[in-house]
Amino acid sequence: MNNLNILYEDNHLIVVVKPINILSQSDITGNLDMLSLLKDYIKRKYNKPGNVYLGLVHRLDKPTGGIMVFARTSKAASRLSKEIKNHEFKKSYLAVIHGNIENKNTYIDYLEKIDTKSFITSKDKGKYAELEFTKLDYNKEDDLSLVKINLKTGRNHQIRLQFSSRGYPLYGDSKYGNDTNKNLGLYAYKLEIIHPITKEKMVFINYPDYNPFTKFNIKKIED
Repeated sequence: MNNLNILYEDNHLIVVVKPINILSQSDITGNLDMLSLLKDYIKRKYNKPGNVYLGLVHRLDKPTGGIMVFARTSKAASRLSKEIKNHEFKKSYLAVIHGNIENKNTYIDYLEKIDTKSFITSKDKGKYAELEFTKLDYNKEDDLSLVKINLKTGRNHQIRLQFSSRGYPLYGDSKYGNDTNKNLGLYAYKLEIIHPITKEKMVFINYPDYNPFTKFNIKKIED
């Protein structure tokens, strides 16, 4: 995959759009992953000998597309990780879900991961999970809602589980719903960070252009 969609690059960071069905980092399958692809890109572009450092500070699930930031130095990686811990690192998602959901709400649960799946459990067993969402549009013909999600915590499969548990499974989600459509309706469209060196606030936005998002007229959804 040579056509990397790079939104920003300097000596400290690289911000890129991860396509759907590409891993964030390598696993036992040996399939394509963003970390390896970007290391190869840096190595070729800058003629770097030996191993290239690139820090993975957050992940997107394989079926989820959207914006990711990687650190080009260990200092940048450490500071971005601290932003995540201090809730200064903000990710917003677009999701296509089954049903006509309410206009806005906040979901709070406690999630427990068992093997490769997460479950809603009690406070003493699970990790705190919170998100808030706003409905942007409703496609009556397909009975699908488009929602904008502000993710407050980043738990395993959090968005998919929290919506599914309330009767609104995501489009294309076979793990937490019964949908056999190929594309998962989840996209990390907005990323807000503080540059680890310059301390400048940086906002990146990228919209999905594939099904099921093409069932909606996504133009300008920012206030």
